[in-house]
Amino acid sequence: MDGLAHADKTEILRAFATNILAFDGHNVSQGAARTAKAGITDTIGVTLAGLPEPCTQILLSTPGVGDAPGDSLIFATDKRTSILDAAFINGTASHALDFDDFSAVLGGHQSVPLVAPLFAMAEDHAKSGSELLAAYQVGHEAEHRFAQAVHPHHYDKGWHPTATLGIFGTVAALARLIGLDVNRTTLALAIAASLASGLKANFGTMTKPLHVGHSARAGVMAVLLAERGFDANPGALEHHQGFLNVFNGVGTFDVAPLTDTWTGPLAIDAPSIGIKQFACCGSTHHAIQAAIDLVHQEGVRAEDIDHVRIRVHQQRFRHTNTPQPQSVLEAKFSVQYAVARALVDGAVLLKDFEGTAFRAPEVTPLLSRIQAETFAEGEAQPWDAEVTVTCQDGTTHEKRIDNMVGRSGDNAMSDQELYAKFADCWTRALPQKAGAEDAFNKLMALESVADIRRLTALLAIE
Repeated sequence: MDGLAHADKTEILRAFATNILAFDGHNVSQGAARTAKAGITDTIGVTLAGLPEPCTQILLSTPGVGDAPGDSLIFATDKRTSILDAAFINGTASHALDFDDFSAVLGGHQSVPLVAPLFAMAEDHAKSGSELLAAYQVGHEAEHRFAQAVHPHHYDKGWHPTATLGIFGTVAALARLIGLDVNRTTLALAIAASLASGLKANFGTMTKPLHVGHSARAGVMAVLLAERGFDANPGALEHHQGFLNVFNGVGTFDVAPLTDTWTGPLAIDAPSIGIKQFACCGSTHHAIQAAIDLVHQEGVRAEDIDHVRIRVHQQRFRHTNTPQPQSVLEAKFSVQYAVARALVDGAVLLKDFEGTAFRAPEVTPLLSRIQAETFAEGEAQPWDAEVTVTCQDGTTHEKRIDNMVGRSGDNAMSDQELYAKFADCWTRALPQKAGAEDAFNKLMALESVADIRRLTALLAIE
């Protein structure tokens, strides 16, 4: 049932816009506030790490991109440009490494549609950290409500929800940030319905992060146009040729999450909001953590290992069983390489997925002694993993990690772990610049930042 019988067919976006502007950030739980700041901080970090990537550098060398005048920083540069271009470039960089946080409900990455455009707009409008934080929380909720309305059909059909649904989060966050009224917020959302795009067919290429940059820029454009009185159809969702029927299809959506009042726990309180600790496929992370625990808790040393057995769920095994990776991309999807690296170094860092690191002499001998297989049916949940190390003296060490969807809920990354990732990302874009700890601390206390421009100044090359 599509749920349209329960709503005035011209009022879906207006009801949604009303909820966006009625949101009270003071009612957000302490846990949700911390999750929001961690998501923003983590996204700034992975954006810095993504700036040297070819996809971002090609954008920067493309005529007309980043050349417009403005006050919004292209991170890790000395260049300021328009809100549109900063959102486009930083947005693409934020997803360049696929190292950004993700949500099981969204079926994608919840922070990258929000952070680059929010910072670009906040700089231009001299907004505070607390204003940006509240806007992020609004955008986060908006994305997830769209996901609840259209999944699983939308995801299964081949759309990239980070972009096709993230754009509505972008619009919601920016409309809240600059104080659009209900009418103009409704129109901005309607404009966004025509600008949404992103196909899974382009996963594994530079176009996947481009989805995010394009979506961020398009969301900014929708808000700026609506602010100036640009017209759109307020019924662009439910029209017979509107977003819901075209992107999903008749009978494959429910508008209730879009029209219901935002009461009860917010999506940001859910334990399915995960941060990536490692710069590789999320389906390898629970096995990596098991291997790291064996090194640090059991004292396992790579030079003592005879052989290793990894067990993962069939859903994870299909795309991570790459015993001998032949490229960086294959290494990112190799549970064998990821576990070998964890056993050798006791950590898995960005540098381990650069250049020829996957062929490192300390790792390749171990790869041939690692066997990956699946749990028996019914023996494990989709995000479980087990690593068993047998040493040359015959002793065995085993570690099982259950239901680790990234780092989330009760297993959220600590401030120390978040900083370790942030600092690793920082050195990739700003190797000669001090200040990573200062920037991290200000981001994690975002509500205390009086003017966001004081914070972004720390991310610029002088």
